Amino acid sequence: MSETKLVGYARKSLSGNALKINLSVEAFMEAERYAGKDGREYVGLVLNANKVRSILDGQKEVTGVSQFIDE
Repeated sequence: MSETKLVGYARKSLSGNALKINLSVEAFMEAERYAGKDGREYVGLVLNANKVRSILDGQKEVTGVSQFIDE
């Protein structure tokens, strides 16, 4: 079973040419990490593709950035 933890939000930039991602420093520091093949540490985050499209199309203003945590 997986749990979803909200880490931040994504919205369109003021110019409309970029997707702006704002992460909570506290939530990011507490997020689960994994080691990549290159030896670096990563945090896997998820954004719903349909909600991101809605933001870019101007139908929605904001969506969450989350992490799936396996229990």
